[in-house]
Amino acid sequence: MAKRKKMHEEHINHERWLVSYADFITLLFAFFVVMYAISVVNIGKYKVLAESMSTAFADGHPKRSLDAIQVGEIKRGGSVIEMMKEQSDSNQPLDPDSANTPDQQQAQLDLLLQQIAETLAPYIRDQVVSVTRESEWIEVDMKSSLLFGSGSADLGQGALPVLRQISDTLRNSPNEIHVEGHTDDVPISTVQFPSNWELSAARAASVVHEFMRNGVDPRRMAAIGYSEYQPVASNKTDEGRNLNRRVVLIVLPVGQTRHKQAPQDASSSSKMPFAVRTDGFALVKA
Repeated sequence: MAKRKKMHEEHINHERWLVSYADFITLLFAFFVVMYAISVVNIGKYKVLAESMSTAFADGHPKRSLDAIQVGEIKRGGSVIEMMKEQSDSNQPLDPDSANTPDQQQAQLDLLLQQIAETLAPYIRDQVVSVTRESEWIEVDMKSSLLFGSGSADLGQGALPVLRQISDTLRNSPNEIHVEGHTDDVPISTVQFPSNWELSAARAASVVHEFMRNGVDPRRMAAIGYSEYQPVASNKTDEGRNLNRRVVLIVLPVGQTRHKQAPQDASSSSKMPFAVRTDGFALVKA
């Protein structure tokens, strides 16, 4: 009898799982590539990636060039603050619709506060200007001694540089600006200013006119006189009266306004609007 050949048993392949694992890793890699491509908003590269993946999974060959087509500028998901900075750097007026949610409005105010504080840093160090952020607006408090002479509503030469710097910061922003004039309780009675009401309103109007000469849209501004009735300190001391004699800029959030904007075609023929308040009206903090 012929000697029967001994059959060897086949070894079980314990590494077949590597095939499935390699497929999984490939799909996972493709998924993250797609996610990355979506996060970079570039239509040209997105189309090229889609074409490449479609060709690869279909085991075909590309029929067209796979060179990336640059369409526009690559934009990553940035914050509203970055958008406001780009708008400010371009010296273009900011579109009010670009900051139409409460969070965007607050972010725009925060950025504007930073720009104003940096611009007025020397005056803040000299304690003649203070910049504060309230819950719904920005306050820029300027001492009257920086802007006006005693009993006068004519801007001094020292006032022009600081107002010009503020104008440069606010010119391209759509925020409404209220300019408030305040006095101490020392009575005044002249032909030009029969009382502190007229003096405070005239000082606010002088600042508004200077802003307008520096290119700030007059439709965004209002001049308000509070006389002596909104003090921040006691009028019994010289220091307190000095603090009370001031001009305050109230910069409101984008889109917040107390009046309807005038039509564009009527702006050239209408006078610059400003309101002189004599009723002690004050903005209510939210």
